[in-house]
Amino acid sequence: MRLIEDLRADHQLIEQAVGSLRTFVEARLAGSGDPADGRRFLTFFRLYAGDFHHAKEEEVLLKALVEQAEIPGHRGPVAVIIDEHRRMGGLLDGMEPLLGAPLQEASQRARLLELAVDYSRSLWHHIDAENSVVFPEGQERLRRFNIGELPSRPPTPEESAAREAGIALLAAYPPLVDPGVMRGDGCVACPSYGNTCDGLEHEWWTEHDWEDARERMGSD
Repeated sequence: MRLIEDLRADHQLIEQAVGSLRTFVEARLAGSGDPADGRRFLTFFRLYAGDFHHAKEEEVLLKALVEQAEIPGHRGPVAVIIDEHRRMGGLLDGMEPLLGAPLQEASQRARLLELAVDYSRSLWHHIDAENSVVFPEGQERLRRFNIGELPSRPPTPEESAAREAGIALLAAYPPLVDPGVMRGDGCVACPSYGNTCDGLEHEWWTEHDWEDARERMGSD
Protein backbone atom coordinates (compact mmCIF):
# COMPACT_ATOMS: atom_id res chain seq x y z
CA MET A 1 0.00 0.00 0.00
CA ARG A 2 1.54 3.28 -1.14
CA LEU A 3 0.37 5.27 1.89
CA ILE A 4 2.01 2.89 4.34
CA GLU A 5 5.19 2.81 2.26
CA ASP A 6 5.25 6.61 2.42
CA LEU A 7 4.66 6.61 6.19
CA ARG A 8 7.51 4.15 6.73
CA ALA A 9 9.80 6.33 4.62
CA ASP A 10 8.82 9.36 6.72
CA HIS A 11 9.75 7.42 9.84
CA GLN A 12 13.29 6.83 8.61
CA LEU A 13 13.98 10.55 8.58
CA ILE A 14 11.95 11.44 11.66
CA GLU A 15 13.66 8.91 13.94
CA GLN A 16 17.07 10.17 12.83
CA ALA A 17 15.99 13.80 13.29
CA VAL A 18 14.92 13.22 16.88
CA GLY A 19 18.34 11.72 17.61
CA SER A 20 19.83 14.83 16.02
CA LEU A 21 17.66 16.96 18.30
CA ARG A 22 19.17 15.17 21.29
CA THR A 23 22.67 15.96 20.00
CA PHE A 24 21.68 19.61 19.58
CA VAL A 25 20.31 19.78 23.12
CA GLU A 26 23.53 18.29 24.49
CA ALA A 27 25.45 20.96 22.57
CA ARG A 28 23.25 23.73 23.95
CA LEU A 29 23.77 22.46 27.48
CA ALA A 30 27.51 22.58 26.86
CA GLY A 31 27.28 26.19 25.69
CA SER A 32 27.60 25.54 21.97
CA GLY A 33 25.16 24.97 19.12
CA ASP A 34 23.34 27.69 17.19
CA PRO A 35 20.15 28.75 19.02
CA ALA A 36 18.57 29.41 15.61
CA ASP A 37 18.82 25.69 14.92
CA GLY A 38 16.39 25.15 17.77
CA ARG A 39 13.74 26.95 15.75
CA ARG A 40 14.64 24.85 12.73
CA PHE A 41 14.13 21.66 14.74
CA LEU A 42 10.76 22.92 15.95
CA THR A 43 9.72 23.71 12.39
CA PHE A 44 10.74 20.24 11.23
CA PHE A 45 8.81 18.44 13.94
CA ARG A 46 5.75 20.68 13.72
CA LEU A 47 5.43 20.91 9.94
CA TYR A 48 6.98 17.71 8.63
CA ALA A 49 6.45 15.22 11.47
CA GLY A 50 3.18 16.84 12.57
CA ASP A 51 1.22 18.62 9.85
CA PHE A 52 2.47 16.26 7.13
CA HIS A 53 3.21 12.85 8.64
CA HIS A 54 0.91 12.64 11.65
CA ALA A 55 -1.92 14.17 9.65
CA LYS A 56 -1.64 11.42 7.01
CA GLU A 57 -1.84 8.83 9.76
CA GLU A 58 -4.84 10.35 11.52
CA GLU A 59 -6.83 11.71 8.60
CA VAL A 60 -6.31 8.83 6.18
CA LEU A 61 -5.03 5.55 7.69
CA LEU A 62 -6.64 5.63 11.13
CA LYS A 63 -9.83 7.15 9.77
CA ALA A 64 -10.12 4.34 7.22
CA LEU A 65 -9.50 1.69 9.88
CA VAL A 66 -12.29 3.08 12.06
CA GLU A 67 -14.82 4.02 9.40
CA GLN A 68 -14.25 1.24 6.86
CA ALA A 69 -12.60 -1.67 8.68
CA GLU A 70 -14.59 -1.73 11.95
CA ILE A 71 -11.61 -0.96 14.21
CA PRO A 72 -12.49 0.80 17.49
CA GLY A 73 -11.35 4.39 17.57
CA HIS A 74 -12.06 5.19 21.21
CA ARG A 75 -9.67 2.63 22.66
CA GLY A 76 -6.77 0.38 21.69
CA PRO A 77 -4.00 1.24 19.22
CA VAL A 78 -5.91 3.95 17.34
CA ALA A 79 -6.70 5.91 20.48
CA VAL A 80 -3.14 5.39 21.77
CA ILE A 81 -1.58 6.76 18.58
CA ILE A 82 -3.76 9.87 18.57
CA ASP A 83 -3.17 10.48 22.28
CA GLU A 84 0.57 10.11 21.76
CA HIS A 85 0.52 12.62 18.91
CA ARG A 86 -1.16 15.12 21.22
CA ARG A 87 1.19 14.38 24.12
CA MET A 88 4.31 14.73 21.98
CA GLY A 89 2.97 18.00 20.61
CA GLY A 90 2.73 19.20 24.21
CA LEU A 91 6.38 18.27 24.80
CA LEU A 92 7.34 20.37 21.78
CA ASP A 93 5.34 23.24 23.23
CA GLY A 94 7.36 22.91 26.43
CA MET A 95 10.68 22.92 24.57
CA GLU A 96 9.83 25.86 22.35
CA PRO A 97 10.82 28.69 24.73
CA LEU A 98 13.97 26.82 25.81
CA LEU A 99 15.59 25.65 22.60
CA GLY A 100 16.74 29.13 21.61
CA ALA A 101 17.09 30.58 25.10
CA PRO A 102 20.42 31.51 26.77
CA LEU A 103 19.84 28.71 29.36
CA GLN A 104 21.51 30.68 32.13
CA GLU A 105 19.55 28.96 34.88
CA ALA A 106 20.24 25.38 35.95
CA SER A 107 16.50 24.78 36.10
CA GLN A 108 16.18 25.74 32.43
CA ARG A 109 18.92 23.33 31.40
CA ALA A 110 17.45 20.52 33.45
CA ARG A 111 13.96 21.13 32.06
CA LEU A 112 15.13 21.19 28.44
CA LEU A 113 17.03 17.93 28.88
CA GLU A 114 14.04 16.31 30.60
CA LEU A 115 11.68 17.32 27.78
CA ALA A 116 14.08 16.31 25.01
CA VAL A 117 14.66 12.87 26.52
CA ASP A 118 10.94 12.31 27.04
CA TYR A 119 10.11 13.48 23.52
CA SER A 120 12.78 11.40 21.80
CA ARG A 121 12.08 8.20 23.71
CA SER A 122 8.34 8.61 23.23
CA LEU A 123 8.76 9.18 19.51
CA TRP A 124 11.09 6.20 19.05
CA HIS A 125 8.65 3.89 20.87
CA HIS A 126 5.79 5.37 18.85
CA ILE A 127 7.56 4.67 15.56
CA ASP A 128 8.37 1.10 16.59
CA ALA A 129 4.73 0.41 17.51
CA GLU A 130 3.45 1.79 14.23
CA ASN A 131 6.02 0.00 12.07
CA SER A 132 5.67 -3.40 13.76
CA VAL A 133 1.97 -3.49 14.66
CA VAL A 134 -0.29 -0.76 13.33
CA PHE A 135 0.99 -0.62 9.76
CA PRO A 136 1.15 -4.36 8.94
CA GLU A 137 -1.96 -5.30 10.91
CA GLY A 138 -3.85 -2.26 9.66
CA GLN A 139 -3.03 -3.09 6.06
CA GLU A 140 -4.20 -6.66 6.55
CA ARG A 141 -7.41 -5.48 8.20
CA LEU A 142 -8.13 -3.10 5.33
CA ARG A 143 -7.44 -5.87 2.81
CA ARG A 144 -10.14 -7.99 4.42
CA PHE A 145 -12.56 -5.17 3.68
CA ASN A 146 -11.37 -5.03 0.06
CA ILE A 147 -9.37 -1.83 0.55
CA GLY A 148 -6.07 -2.22 -1.24
CA GLU A 149 -5.03 1.41 -1.48
CA LEU A 150 -5.43 4.64 0.46
CA PRO A 151 -4.54 8.10 -0.82
CA SER A 152 -1.21 9.60 0.07
CA ARG A 153 0.01 13.07 -0.80
CA PRO A 154 3.27 14.91 -1.43
CA PRO A 155 4.44 17.54 1.06
CA THR A 156 3.52 21.17 0.54
CA PRO A 157 6.34 23.60 -0.28
CA GLU A 158 6.51 24.58 3.41
CA GLU A 159 6.62 20.93 4.50
CA SER A 160 9.29 20.18 1.88
CA ALA A 161 11.37 23.10 3.17
CA ALA A 162 11.03 21.76 6.71
CA ARG A 163 12.16 18.33 5.49
CA GLU A 164 15.23 19.77 3.78
CA ALA A 165 16.06 21.75 6.92
CA GLY A 166 15.82 18.52 8.92
CA ILE A 167 18.23 16.77 6.58
CA ALA A 168 20.69 19.67 6.94
CA LEU A 169 20.41 19.47 10.73
CA LEU A 170 21.39 15.79 10.61
CA ALA A 171 24.69 16.80 9.07
CA ALA A 172 25.30 19.49 11.67
CA TYR A 173 24.24 17.38 14.65
CA PRO A 174 24.83 13.64 14.06
CA PRO A 175 22.02 11.65 15.69
CA LEU A 176 22.62 10.59 19.27
CA VAL A 177 22.13 6.94 20.18
CA ASP A 178 20.40 6.75 23.55
CA PRO A 179 21.50 3.65 25.52
CA GLY A 180 18.68 4.26 27.97
CA VAL A 181 15.86 3.56 25.53
CA MET A 182 14.83 -0.05 24.90
CA ARG A 183 13.43 -0.37 21.41
CA GLY A 184 11.58 -3.36 20.02
CA ASP A 185 8.75 -4.70 17.92
CA GLY A 186 5.29 -5.87 18.87
CA CYS A 187 2.76 -4.93 21.48
CA VAL A 188 4.85 -6.12 24.42
CA ALA A 189 7.56 -3.57 23.54
CA CYS A 190 5.07 -0.70 23.55
CA PRO A 191 4.95 1.38 26.77
CA SER A 192 1.15 1.61 26.44
CA TYR A 193 0.71 -2.17 26.54
CA GLY A 194 -1.08 -3.18 29.71
CA ASN A 195 -1.75 0.46 30.61
CA THR A 196 -3.93 2.22 28.03
CA CYS A 197 -3.99 -0.65 25.52
CA ASP A 198 -4.47 -4.39 26.08
CA GLY A 199 -2.70 -5.36 22.87
CA LEU A 200 -3.71 -6.13 19.32
CA GLU A 201 -5.46 -9.44 20.02
CA HIS A 202 -7.75 -8.01 22.67
CA GLU A 203 -8.35 -4.66 21.00
CA TRP A 204 -8.70 -5.58 17.31
CA TRP A 205 -9.30 -9.30 16.97
CA THR A 206 -12.77 -10.60 16.17
CA GLU A 207 -14.07 -14.09 16.86
CA HIS A 208 -13.03 -14.97 13.31
CA ASP A 209 -9.43 -13.97 14.14
CA TRP A 210 -9.45 -16.08 17.28
CA GLU A 211 -10.84 -19.07 15.36
CA ASP A 212 -8.08 -18.72 12.77
CA ALA A 213 -5.47 -18.58 15.54
CA ARG A 214 -6.89 -21.68 17.24
CA GLU A 215 -6.90 -23.55 13.93
CA ARG A 216 -3.29 -22.63 13.25
CA MET A 217 -2.21 -23.73 16.72
CA GLY A 218 -4.15 -26.95 16.34
CA SER A 219 -2.43 -27.77 13.06
CA ASP A 220 1.07 -27.27 14.46
